[in-house]
Amino acid sequence: MKVIIDKAIPFVKGVLEPFADVEYIDGDRIGREHAARCDAMLIRTRTRCDKNLLDGSKVGFIASATIGFDHIDTQYCRSKSITTVRAEGCNARGVLQWVAAALAHMLALDGRRPEDCTLGVVGVGHIGSIVAEYARMWGFDVVCCDPPRQAREGGDFISLAELARKADIITLHTPLDATTHHMIDRRVLAAMRTDAMILNASRGEVIDTQALLHSEHRYVLDVWESEPNIDPEVLRHASLATTHIAGYSAQGKANASAAVIRKLAAHYGLPLTEWYPAEIARVQPQAIGWQQMCSTMPAHFDIEQETRRFKADPSQFEHIRNTYNYRQEYF
Repeated sequence: MKVIIDKAIPFVKGVLEPFADVEYIDGDRIGREHAARCDAMLIRTRTRCDKNLLDGSKVGFIASATIGFDHIDTQYCRSKSITTVRAEGCNARGVLQWVAAALAHMLALDGRRPEDCTLGVVGVGHIGSIVAEYARMWGFDVVCCDPPRQAREGGDFISLAELARKADIITLHTPLDATTHHMIDRRVLAAMRTDAMILNASRGEVIDTQALLHSEHRYVLDVWESEPNIDPEVLRHASLATTHIAGYSAQGKANASAAVIRKLAAHYGLPLTEWYPAEIARVQPQAIGWQQMCSTMPAHFDIEQETRRFKADPSQFEHIRNTYNYRQEYF
């Protein structure tokens, strides 16, 4: 069996070698010539898996070490009986940490406390749910929008239009698909309070960033339209800006790597269905108060420093992202 692996997926080197012929390649360089000679691929978002890559190949299994799947043409893969899996929820607590750092910084700038704010969570899956849980614990009034969940479950979800009117801060945690592309557009922005702000750690294309740029709203972005070729004006006006590393905790990366190895092992009958990187310590989730979080966060994740580094040289987006020193989760 031949397996192609994006060389930026951490902790996996040497794991599959006893069972397969393994080749490690930069994700954005994986091409038709590689797909033509492999049975399985372990990828990230930088590899677009569609007909252009896969036509005529013998690939039967694709695992993405990510929570998103917009880089995979799932309809085409189904038509060719290619199994596609991903690492759902792997980085939820890492993204929670990013949101917490952004909230702590922005509220400190404004001299506000959580009790003064309504936080609107758009997309209440693995990540949005945990963000909402901690935000309520910290004292925010939390409102949630998730049309698919509302259709399935009912519950206390509200529409995006209503959330836009109510929220002081909107944080986005949706997948990218036809229904969420540019869901934050001129109409939504116009409905928001002029002093409301947006946080986005989902996908860049969820926001019409040109509309955002020409609105009055402050924004904190980890994801960008057309990344890594981002609009320098959008970056310049961002209150805080990071290089698509919101979920880049050591534990989140270990979870993602473990997920793709385990799923490949289950698919091909390999004895690795319980594998987890031995070098990464698991962290027991725990409650943390607002003041304790604010005082300890800079030592674990200095979002201001990351912003300065990025804004100093935007051309280094991919280098900063690919060489990021994974932070340790601590709550």
